[in-house]
Amino acid sequence: MKLKLNGKDMASGIFLIVVALAGLYLNMDHSLGTARRMGPGYMPMLVFWIQAGLGLIVCLVALASGPDPLERWTGLDVGTLVGGILAGVIAWKISPSIWSFFGQTYNGVGLGILVGFTVMAFSAGWKILAIICASVCIFGLLLEQAGFFAALTGLIIASCLAEHTHTKRGVVGLTIFLLVLCYWVFIYELDIRVNLWPQV
Repeated sequence: MKLKLNGKDMASGIFLIVVALAGLYLNMDHSLGTARRMGPGYMPMLVFWIQAGLGLIVCLVALASGPDPLERWTGLDVGTLVGGILAGVIAWKISPSIWSFFGQTYNGVGLGILVGFTVMAFSAGWKILAIICASVCIFGLLLEQAGFFAALTGLIIASCLAEHTHTKRGVVGLTIFLLVLCYWVFIYELDIRVNLWPQV
């Protein structure tokens, strides 16, 4: 029996598994608690296990859904990947000396990841993935200092830059809709305690 390997799906599945394993490793310092009294590490642990399971399913499906080989990387793709990693590590290491905010918890790591993905966005091959990932970093970095509304607005606007077909009116409408929806779900219904507005 000849396998019909789908290279793109296999790479995606492996990526999901690697990110899930890294998340599980970074989550080891947090207490899990129980299902009834969840600790700060319980929900991330659950999400990472689900992500690893989905990655495994994607890998198994990739064994028979091909052939669909990976596209060849250009020199710019490789250069921006290496440059993004180097720029991200440098930004992470020097960020606490620039502003003490980046020395707290994982803020410096978030800045490093944001810088790395911003560099990667200069390549057409990485652009969409890099901008989406950078927008999540923007949300994480803005949430504590700028508040929920500014962080969510930053995430939405930055992620809309990944696709050139968005109109200004569409982005404004999407932003307003998601701000109202997320406020209703997370703040009103689930009573999650986060700053809504910037801290002065």
